Amino acid sequence: MLQYASGNTRAFELLYSKHKGPLYRYFVRQIYDNQLAEDLYQETWSRVIKAAANYQAKAKFTTWLYRIAHNLIIDHVRAKKPESSFSDTFEDGQETESVASCLSESPEQQLQQQKKALLLKDCVKDLPQVQQEAFLLNIEMGFTAATIADIAGATVEATKSRLRYANKGLKACVDLKWQEVEYD
Repeated sequence: MLQYASGNTRAFELLYSKHKGPLYRYFVRQIYDNQLAEDLYQETWSRVIKAAANYQAKAKFTTWLYRIAHNLIIDHVRAKKPESSFSDTFEDGQETESVASCLSESPEQQLQQQKKALLLKDCVKDLPQVQQEAFLLNIEMGFTAATIADIAGATVEATKSRLRYANKGLKACVDLKWQEVEYD
């Protein structure tokens, strides 16, 4: 980012290509509206470009980038409660590892894993917003509690609690829903 701020446009291209997929998925998973996710995604990059001249490396670039994204989501939530238009579709290439691992499983095992994945997605959707965000940043992005705390503007202890409650809630939710599936 410092190179881009000093006029190196190739540096921006590298930043964009490195972060475009994960950042877009972050929006989709937080909002469940592909069009709105695209709009906020574009606005994030617009803000990165506008802020380039004043950028200071006080934190990692990813922390700064996701802080911008987080603030845009918060602004959206405050302006209008997000609609529940959760999509069960994945972006191309997002699940190539899980697809490859499923090839060695029996059709029954594959179906069971698909059902569990859908149950988990439903349960993630039902988490409180702060837990959902912390969980997704941790699981999908691999961010630590400290980084998530920086992004969300929370304390590390609050973030650890959010992660703990999210994991506990997801386990209970999936277990409950899985029992319902087994009895159907």
